[in-house]
Amino acid sequence: MTLSVTLLTEREQLAQRWQQALTQHGIESKVVAPTDLSNAVSGQAAVVVDVDGAHLDSDELLATIGYVRALGALPIAHVDRDRDALEDIVTELCHGLVTSDDRDVTQVAAAVSRRADRNRDLRFEFVTVSPASDEVLAILGNGNASLHRRPIDASDDGSAIVSINIDPSATKATLLLKSGASSQLTVAAAHASDVTNGQGDIAIDGERLGARLRELRLAAGLTQAELARRTGIHRPNIARVEAGRHTPSLETLARIANAIGVSTTQVLVSREP
Repeated sequence: MTLSVTLLTEREQLAQRWQQALTQHGIESKVVAPTDLSNAVSGQAAVVVDVDGAHLDSDELLATIGYVRALGALPIAHVDRDRDALEDIVTELCHGLVTSDDRDVTQVAAAVSRRADRNRDLRFEFVTVSPASDEVLAILGNGNASLHRRPIDASDDGSAIVSINIDPSATKATLLLKSGASSQLTVAAAHASDVTNGQGDIAIDGERLGARLRELRLAAGLTQAELARRTGIHRPNIARVEAGRHTPSLETLARIANAIGVSTTQVLVSREP
């Protein structure tokens, strides 16, 4: 099934930028005027809201993006002028998908197919040994994560995990153990886990996570201000994360990692000090 994205804008140049980026990934698009919002969402995988072109005040913007999300489409906010002025709730409603320049548009267009997949919470994205213990860390396609205490099942004898293989359906992970035995973790078990805090946050040390993010940001040659511009997260909030005073949700962590140019996995699986 071919995906389609609505470009809620009256700016021809912006529409062309998005159409070119979406076409590269086999995604169709249609341009709809902001005044015709009622016809913009039905059957669409995502809706790009041209924040500046539509001249929406804060309440109108919130209502527009909220409406898109309420109808099941993926909202994306495009802002040219003052990205930092966007309210945090707008960024959250857009799952962090806020674009400003061509680089942003290219990255988000490439992510639309995956982010618009409503079944991605039913598949494993990554399964590994926790960086802070011998528990198993499972990350689903929608960014939710859970920790699983061992033994995973009756076949888990507690010996060291040699390798973890995710099956082609991505619904099951097989853990090969040093003893020669194997055990299995399923997506159903990941959903049922009571180890997370219920919001997709991973129970890892916030101070070490912050230090890892700072290390990666500096390695990429970015200031906190530039990272704030790229993510739409206010700089003081980034400073709090790096200082270990706040542990972000996995979704927010993914936004930061993407802006730095690394995978979420590279952040989570940190090097030991």
